[in-house]
Amino acid sequence: MNVFFASLGCDKNLVDTEVMLGILRERGYSFTDDESEADVIVVNTCCFIHDACEESIQTILDLAAYKTEGRCRALIVTGCLATRYAKEMHSEIPEADAIVSATAYDKIADAVESVLSGKAEDYLSDINDLPLPDAERVITTGGHFAYLKIAEGCDKCCTYCAIPAMRGKYRSYPMDRLVREAEYLVSQGASELILVAQETTLYGRDLYGYKALPKLLEKLCEIEGLKWIRLLYCYPEEIDAELIDTIRSHEKICHYLDIPIQHASDAVLRRMGRRTDQASLKSLIRTLRTEIPDICIRTTLISGFPGETEADHQELLDFVSDLRFDRLGVFPYSREEGTPAYDFADQIDAETAERRRDEIMELQQEISASLGREMVGKTLDAFVEGYLTDENVYVCRTYRDAPDVDGYVFVDTDRQMMSGDFVKIRITGSNEYDLTGECTDESGE
Repeated sequence: MNVFFASLGCDKNLVDTEVMLGILRERGYSFTDDESEADVIVVNTCCFIHDACEESIQTILDLAAYKTEGRCRALIVTGCLATRYAKEMHSEIPEADAIVSATAYDKIADAVESVLSGKAEDYLSDINDLPLPDAERVITTGGHFAYLKIAEGCDKCCTYCAIPAMRGKYRSYPMDRLVREAEYLVSQGASELILVAQETTLYGRDLYGYKALPKLLEKLCEIEGLKWIRLLYCYPEEIDAELIDTIRSHEKICHYLDIPIQHASDAVLRRMGRRTDQASLKSLIRTLRTEIPDICIRTTLISGFPGETEADHQELLDFVSDLRFDRLGVFPYSREEGTPAYDFADQIDAETAERRRDEIMELQQEISASLGREMVGKTLDAFVEGYLTDENVYVCRTYRDAPDVDGYVFVDTDRQMMSGDFVKIRITGSNEYDLTGECTDESGE
């Protein structure tokens, strides 16, 4: 029985997909990349913002065609869309045979079998449940890196965000379980583990009464064969001296932090429900660069939040110009039903939000190009990600580059390399976001 999976949205969703694949594999199912050959189709949906909802719905409708044009006998919808709109799902999208909420993904095989038996059953659990299935994940990221989801949900309740309503309160996974999972991922070939959650910095406080991310990192560093540990989604107000010292003190932990700050105007930050201010953000970034001089800092911003004035926007531009982030992304504000900001006065029109986004990204492009030029002449360790046949170059990724969101180093060499090889590269050139380089005479480990 062949299963086709469509996994949409974030890397945290991808982890759920990989676990579901493992559960189905244990039940004897096989997998296919060809929708027309699938007996079962599962769509793991996202609805973080409006565009993601539309993509999820369109994907479901597109794949539903294989119930008549292919051999599909069961179309299962899971993930955030299935959770947020569980009551409306069957009436609005009757093509879906069964619904599995985001915190019931451990029941995916039961849902599939209920449809195949002719007695379709939904599996909807409380948003604060925390599934702990025993199935071994099926790694879909290419083998040499994998995501490790260390917590579920969020307690921050930013006024623009629907995640707490879909994913529940903050719940950490037990540390011993995470270490076992990490060991398994490394045994399957992962040399880099990327720690993810809605917020990684609060890990463990709900279980142990203190922020246990430094302790978890130390345990992960002990895993033989693991080369890199990367941290994503670190809320700025939770980054403290202990975490900074842990990153600085362990060579396996990449000198890279993803710190979503969303804005720099204190007035906008207050309306967003954020728990920091511009002065604190500046202090944190400067402390990080003092304590870890080669650190690479990524952030994300929101343009056009309700009530954002041109003065607020200019303040954000000045902040970006001053701080010179290594990596930066901007999203126009998405008005989400059920969030406090949905009802805020002074909603900004889409054209203005997009203009402000573009202005920030034009500034960041200049900053990124300047920072890229500063990298020329440096030698960095890198993973080989692939080979571009048309251009005869290898695609590589350094500690400064998270998969799928950051840049690459393009290397022209006669050396035969494979994806996942760990090599040393001397940077020889740059453009706005990517670098070029050459392999040094030193071989990677």
